[in-house]
Amino acid sequence: GDIFSFVMKRESCDFREALRLLGERAGVNTDQRRDTQEDARRARLFEMNEAAAAFFQAALQREDGAHGARAQVAREYLAERRMAPASVERFQIGYAPNSWDALLEHMKGRGFGAEELVAAGLAVEGERGPYDRFRHRLMFPIRDERGRVCGFGGRVLAGDALGSGDGHQPKYVNTSQSAIFDKGSMLYGLDLAKDAIRAEGRAVIVEGYMDVIAAHEHGYANVVASMGTALTERQVALLRRHTNTLVLALDSDNAGSEATVRSAYEIINNSLRRRPVANARGVVRQVDAVDIDLRVLSLPDGLDPDDAIRDAPETWPARVDGAMPVLDHLFDVSARRHDLSSPRGQSAIVAELAPVIALTADRVLQSHYLQRLSRMTGVDEATLRLELRPPRAQAGRSAAPPAQRAPARVRDRREEFCLALLFKYPELRAEACELSPELFGHSENRSLFESWVSWADDGESFESTLTPDVRPQYERILSIDVPTYDDEQLAQALRSIVWGIEQQRLRTAKRASAAALAGMSAEEGARIAEDARARIAGDVTVDPADDEADPAAVFVEDMEAGLKVHRRLLEQRSAGRSRGEVVHEQ
Repeated sequence: GDIFSFVMKRESCDFREALRLLGERAGVNTDQRRDTQEDARRARLFEMNEAAAAFFQAALQREDGAHGARAQVAREYLAERRMAPASVERFQIGYAPNSWDALLEHMKGRGFGAEELVAAGLAVEGERGPYDRFRHRLMFPIRDERGRVCGFGGRVLAGDALGSGDGHQPKYVNTSQSAIFDKGSMLYGLDLAKDAIRAEGRAVIVEGYMDVIAAHEHGYANVVASMGTALTERQVALLRRHTNTLVLALDSDNAGSEATVRSAYEIINNSLRRRPVANARGVVRQVDAVDIDLRVLSLPDGLDPDDAIRDAPETWPARVDGAMPVLDHLFDVSARRHDLSSPRGQSAIVAELAPVIALTADRVLQSHYLQRLSRMTGVDEATLRLELRPPRAQAGRSAAPPAQRAPARVRDRREEFCLALLFKYPELRAEACELSPELFGHSENRSLFESWVSWADDGESFESTLTPDVRPQYERILSIDVPTYDDEQLAQALRSIVWGIEQQRLRTAKRASAAALAGMSAEEGARIAEDARARIAGDVTVDPADDEADPAAVFVEDMEAGLKVHRRLLEQRSAGRSRGEVVHEQ
């Protein structure tokens, strides 16, 4: 075929992406609508990161340099982890000096300003001015799929780093999010692994940098790392361009490994449940098409992929070949944890596995595992199938008790987009501090908001401050695509989404109060309306203890909720006209 067909096959991309790649190589701008200023800013960020990577590398390798003595602890750590010098060179491992401004001063000499370094996530703005984000750390450059340095991961080393206070500091610190660095959309080592992934037909996903380096060092080049985070939709999309088989190889001592597996399975099934497919006549239809085979590689207790490969590299292919389908893995984990001979244990297993089976978009697979769960627990398949349905309130029937049903996870897209906006644009912190945490109705979102507002960006990454129970939600929010805004558009976007959340909350309250009154007769309604009128006029005094159960109180709440809905709409329209905005109802 022609050059376009070749690139489309070689890079597993569509024609538009192939055209862009060839245009960049030939120096031809293939998209006249591109923002040249934004392109120049991104190019500058890449240039800064490349220069910083070279600085960190030199600081590690030059024993007679200004930082050679302090870097000895980094060289000893690499020797202890049995990393070959060739791997140190290939992955451009470096050392961040134990200094407030070593990188800053070096980069200034290369023509980069302090503000640029802060924007690139290499420096932090402090009360006395900017200072180096990474101090006394082993540095891992993180590259995009095309091999460009987008950011860094810094591992803590023995000894006290400047600014570590009582000595407690996060094990890893990443570059803060920038125009070119988004941890949720990158995979460490993908630039070196993509050819091997295509050749072998599968990608092995590990958690850490060291795991990737050990695998590549021993010839297993189809290994990438999610950098200790839950797998995101964008990471899955990157890998799906090269393979349909993903193997999760998690550390055996990771307490959150089961949650990571469940999160990955949910993301894959939700993102691939419906795909656009064109037929022979070019008509595009949405069809069910789940073509990702997710497997789990279980390692013996106390072993991580790095040690497993270095201790017995010849056993790694067999371990990968033996990776189990994700549902088989979860079935085994649940069976080991609960007593299958007791009714309580059977109920617990159903509560754990039914929601995962319900996620399965492939109906044949879903039926297979439902039958397996029936055989395991002795519960008939018809009863189990009821557990796959989301609970619905039915007239004359009460919902199943919470203890008998795994809680369904309800998402609020407005709340999640609002948080994604705040996480991507830290300059919104001042406006965010004026928002009430009660704006976020979902507890996970409220917790993330409160943590973000109180977080002091003093070198410790926001993610490292989060508790394990909210990290999956944080990763899910980071995977949301947020447009690029200028200052004016950004403020307007925040106002708009906050208005939308508030308006939705008021509408929900209005529907709830209206539903409570819907079943009343005309006579009852007239009496309640008269009682409500007396309350509003202040003609009667009501004991607060009796107020909750009084239908008149519900009637008043319904009226007030309706008034608030319309008042907010009028306020929004008025505010939009004063700013010259086009106001849309949320």
